[in-house]
Amino acid sequence: MTHTAPDTARNATRTIRTSRHLAAVLRGRPALHPVALAAMLALSGTGVAHAQAAPGAAPADNSAAAPSLPPVTVSASGLQLGANDMTTPVTVLEGDELVRRREATLGETLNSEPGITSSHFGAGASRPIIRGMDGPRVKVLSDGAELHDASTNSPDHAVVSEPLLATQIEVLRGPSALVYGNGAVGGVVNVLDGKIPTAIPKKGYEGSAELRANTGAGEKAGAFSLTGGTGNLAVHVEGVARDAGDYRVGKGWAPEGEPTRKVLGSFNRTDTGSVGLSWVGDQGYLGAAYTRQTAKYGLPGHNHSFEGCHTHGDHLHCGAHAGDEEDGHDHGAEAGDVPVVDLRSERFDIRGELRNPFAGFSALRLRAGVTDYVHDEVEDGAISTTFKNKAYDTRIELQHEPIGGFKGLIGLQTSQRKFSAEGEEAYVEPTITRKLGFFALEEYRLGDWRFEAALRHDRQTAEAQTSSIERSHNGTSASLGAVWKFTPGYQVGTSFTRASRAPSAEELYANGLHMATSTYERGNADLKSEISQNIDLSLKKTSGDTTFGVSVFRNRINNYIYGRTLDEVEGLQLLQYSQADATFTGIEGQVRQRLNRNLGITLFGDTVRARLVGGGLLPRIPATRAGLRLDGNWNAWEGQVEWVQVARQNRVAEFETATPGYGMLNLGVSYNGQFSSGTPWQVYLKANNLTDRLAYAHTSFIKNAAPLMGRNLTVGVKVAF
Repeated sequence: MTHTAPDTARNATRTIRTSRHLAAVLRGRPALHPVALAAMLALSGTGVAHAQAAPGAAPADNSAAAPSLPPVTVSASGLQLGANDMTTPVTVLEGDELVRRREATLGETLNSEPGITSSHFGAGASRPIIRGMDGPRVKVLSDGAELHDASTNSPDHAVVSEPLLATQIEVLRGPSALVYGNGAVGGVVNVLDGKIPTAIPKKGYEGSAELRANTGAGEKAGAFSLTGGTGNLAVHVEGVARDAGDYRVGKGWAPEGEPTRKVLGSFNRTDTGSVGLSWVGDQGYLGAAYTRQTAKYGLPGHNHSFEGCHTHGDHLHCGAHAGDEEDGHDHGAEAGDVPVVDLRSERFDIRGELRNPFAGFSALRLRAGVTDYVHDEVEDGAISTTFKNKAYDTRIELQHEPIGGFKGLIGLQTSQRKFSAEGEEAYVEPTITRKLGFFALEEYRLGDWRFEAALRHDRQTAEAQTSSIERSHNGTSASLGAVWKFTPGYQVGTSFTRASRAPSAEELYANGLHMATSTYERGNADLKSEISQNIDLSLKKTSGDTTFGVSVFRNRINNYIYGRTLDEVEGLQLLQYSQADATFTGIEGQVRQRLNRNLGITLFGDTVRARLVGGGLLPRIPATRAGLRLDGNWNAWEGQVEWVQVARQNRVAEFETATPGYGMLNLGVSYNGQFSSGTPWQVYLKANNLTDRLAYAHTSFIKNAAPLMGRNLTVGVKVAF
C-alpha cells in the first residue's frame, strides 16, 4: 500500500479495503477485494508517480461515496503523524504495493515516485535523488537510525539497505525533517524493517516467504522472514538471496566493439541475513539485532585509459610527458574486463522504547548502531582499491505530554565515522568525522489548523589523518509549518525551513582520480557550511470522484557545494569542489478522475530546475516527466496500464551533454487469494518498457555506458503466515 500526502481519498479507500481483506482472512473466507488498487508501481524503471496509481478508487462495497480516512502512521514524522498532517509532501510505501514495487536497490524501488529519481549506476548501486539533490543531501535511515556505508562517497557504491526485507518505506521531501539531521536538505528516506521485534506474535509465530524472477537480467531472488515468541521474549530471523546477470537494454544500442545488447558488468549478486532478539513488556520493548550483507556487482563504464592522468594547475594531462616511458598498461580494456565490487557490511543495532517513563513524558526512544563496512574493487582478479567505513551512531528521543496545547519531543544524536581508501583509486585520504546534534520538535492544533516548529543545532568535526588538517563547522537549523483543512475534502499546507549543512569529508579532502565516474576530484578544505532556505506550498483535494494534489517548492541555497568542471580530456572531467549560491524550484502534481466503481484515470508529472544564482546550470538534474495511467479492479484482480514520458534534458551544465527523452509503456496485474487454511497469498506480474525503448538516465555518471533496462517481465509470489 502506498500513501502520499497529495492523495488522501485513495489512501482511505485502501485502508478500508485492507481492513476488509484482513477480516475476511481471519474469518477463513476468500477476500474478494485485496488491497493496492494502484499496484504494480515498480513497472517503470524511470517512470513517475507509480505509487499514486489509483487515488480515490472505488471502495470494496462498490458504494458511490468516496471515503476519506487517515492514512497510515509516518514513523519519520517524529510525532507519529498521518500523511495528511504533514506540512510537506510525504510518501509511504507499505503492504502489498511495496511487495510489487521492490527492486534490487533502494534507488530503483523509489525511482518512479513524484520528485524522486535514482543515480542509476548499473544494477548494483542506485541511490535515491530527491528534487534534484543526492549524495549527503539525502539521508537514508534504518528505522530512524542513519545507515553508514560508502554510498554518499560515490554513486558507484551501494546503499546497504535490502528492499525485499523492508516492511515500509517513507520519503520526506525537503529539509523540514530536522530531527534526523540538518544535512538532509534534499529529504529523508526511512526504511522500516522487522529485524527487532516490538511485539509478541499473537499465535506465537508469524512470517512470510517470497520468490520472484525477471527476464531482463535473468534475475532470481528469494526472501523469508520469521518471528516467534513467548512470554516476554521474541526472536526474529530473515534473509534474502539474489542472483542477477547482466541486463539487456532497449533496441538500437550498439556500443563500439560489442555484439550484444547487454551491459557488461551490470550483474548483481547479493545475500543478506539478520537475527534479532527483543524483550517486550507492557510499557515497551528493548532489543538488538545483527545484520550481515555481502554483495558482488560490476562497475560498467570503467575506463582504464585514464590511468596515469594527472593535473597541471586547473588542467588535465593524460599520457606520458616528453621523454617519459609509457607505463606499459594496456589502455584498451578487454570487453569483459569490468571491475567488480566485493562488499561486506556488518551492523549491530539496538532499539528500544519505554512508554510513560516518568511524569510529564509519554515516551523514551533509543536507536544505536555499530557498522563495520568494507568493499574491495577487484580488477583482473586482484584488489585494486579497498574502501572501509567503521562508524557508530546513537539517537535518543524524549516525547513530552501536552503542555498548554503543545505536544513535542527533544533529543540528542551523535555519530562517528572512520573512512579510509587504500589502493589505486584512493582519492580521499583517511578521515574521521564526528557529529553531535540537539533537536526539538513541537506541534500545536487549533481547530482546522495544525502548526509545527522544529529547531536543531549541530557541530561537525572532520579530520584528515594523513595531512593532519581538521575542520569544524557549527550550524543551527529551524523550520515552521502549517496545515489548514479549510473546508471538507480540501487542505493547504506550507512550510519554511532554514537549514545548515556542513561539507562532507569527501568534499573537503578529495584529491585524485576516480575512474568509476570518469572524474579527477579535488576537494577544498576551506569550504563553508551551506545555508538552505526552502519554502513548500501544497494544495490537495482529498475526497470525491475527482481528487488532486499539487506541491510547489523553491529552495535557495547559499554557499551550495558542487563539483565544478574545470577541464575535460576525452571524457575525463576535472572536478573542483566549489561554492556558489544556487536555487532549486519545482512542481509535483497529479489529478485522478474516478470513471466508475472499477476504473479510474490519472494524469501526473513533476519537474525541477536547478541553477547557479550567478549564472549557469547544475549537472545531472532530472528531466521533466509526465504520464497517464488507467487502473482497474475486479473481485480479487487488480491492474493498471500506463504511459510515462520523460522529456529531453537539454538544460545542461558546462561540459555536460544533453540526454534524449523517451516514453515507456508499462502494465501489471495481481491476484490475491488464500489457501484452505486461511493463509493469504499473492501472485503478481509486471511488464516494464513493453516497447523495448532505448532510454538513458540523465542523472547517471555512466548514462551512455549503462542505459536503462529494456523490455522486462517480472513474476512473483508471496505467502504470509
